[in-house]
Formats: sequence, structure tokens, C-alpha cells
Amino acid sequence: MLKGQLAGLMKQAQAMQDNLKRAQDELALLEVEGQSGGGLVKVTMSCKHDVKRIAIDPSLLADDKDMLEDLVAAAFNDGLRRAEALSAEKMAKVTAGMPLPPGMKLPF
Repeated sequence: MLKGQLAGLMKQAQAMQDNLKRAQDELALLEVEGQSGGGLVKVTMSCKHDVKRIAIDPSLLADDKDMLEDLVAAAFNDGLRRAEALSAEKMAKVTAGMPLPPGMKLPF
């Protein structure tokens, strides 16, 4: 009986690992957009945190350099938070809501 239970656990672990890999592959393809300045600065990034595009409204190019840098950083951080939230949502489905140890983030 114990041997059968162990085999069942091993199958479940393998299935979860396969599901995690599939979810990671899906997340690498998904993109989120972070914005700041009411949409004047936009950063598009993958859920793997790779920045794909940065769009800056031309009206900002004549403005203060420091303000523009702050807006780019804020848009990046907004995109990062959105990517992490989407990743957590997708991973919660895969792990069936099983809590992860503190500090452990999936998939990256």
C-alpha cells in the first residue's frame, strides 16, 4: 500500500512539474504594459521581465530630463508589478492554490 501511495505521489509531482513548465513557457510569451504620466510613458515587457518596447510621448522630449527619467522608471515598475501579478495568477492555477514558501517566486 505504501509503495502504491509513493508511486501516486511521484506521478503527481511529475504532472505538476510538467504543468509548471508549460505555464512558464506561456508566461514567457505574454506581455504586459506599464504606464506612467497618464499614459505618456509606456513600457511593454514579457512576464519574464524582458522589456520589449518603450514608448514616450513626443511632448515629453522637450521637458525636464529628470522628470522623463522618473516617468520611465515608474512605467517600468508598473509593468514589473503587472507581470508579477499575472505570473502569480497563472502559477496559482498550476499549483492549485498551494502556498509557496516565503520568498519563493515562480516561475523565475
